[in-house]
Amino acid sequence: MKTILIFVSTLDGKITKWGDPFIRSWSSKNDQNYFDRIWNATRVIIMGSGTYDPAPIKPDTRHLFVVITRHPERYKNQFIAGHLEFTGESIHQLMDRFKSEKEVLIVGGAQVATSFLQDQLIDELWLTIEPKIFGSGASIVTNEKLEIELKLISCESANDQGTLFTRYQVIKKQQKKKR
Repeated sequence: MKTILIFVSTLDGKITKWGDPFIRSWSSKNDQNYFDRIWNATRVIIMGSGTYDPAPIKPDTRHLFVVITRHPERYKNQFIAGHLEFTGESIHQLMDRFKSEKEVLIVGGAQVATSFLQDQLIDELWLTIEPKIFGSGASIVTNEKLEIELKLISCESANDQGTLFTRYQVIKKQQKKKR
C-alpha cells in the first residue's frame, strides 16, 4: 500500500488563507482539476475532523471517506458504513485496516499530517505550490519538532503563473536498535 499526503500550499507554506479553510477560494483551477482527478482515482480518503467539518463530504459508492476524530459519537447520524466513517482509531490501527488497498490518500489537516509523518506512515507527499504569499494561515504540519527528509520524484509546471505540481518520496529513517 502507498500512503500519499496531498496538499496545496503557498510559497510561504500556508495551506489556508489567513485561517479560512476554503482552499478553492484561492487555489488555481489547475490545482483544483489536478486534485479532483487524484480524489476520483482513490478509493480510501482520510482526513481529520478539522478538514471535514467546514465542508462535509457527500458520500458516494466509489469512495470510503474516513474522518479521524476524538469524538466519533458526535457524527453517529452521518456515519454510513463503507462510505463515510468517523473513527477514534489510532493511525496505526487505521493503516492496518487498509493494508490491502493499493493507495490511501491523506488530505488534511495539519494535525493529521503531523501524526502520519511523525510515525513514518507517509510514503509520498504530493504538493501543489501556488505562487502566492499569505503571511498567516495554517501550515502543512503543526508546530512540532520534525525532521522529515524528502526526495523529489517529479515537478511539473501547471500554468503560466507558476503553479507547480511536485511529488516527493518520504525518506524513512531506520529505527535505532535498543541495546
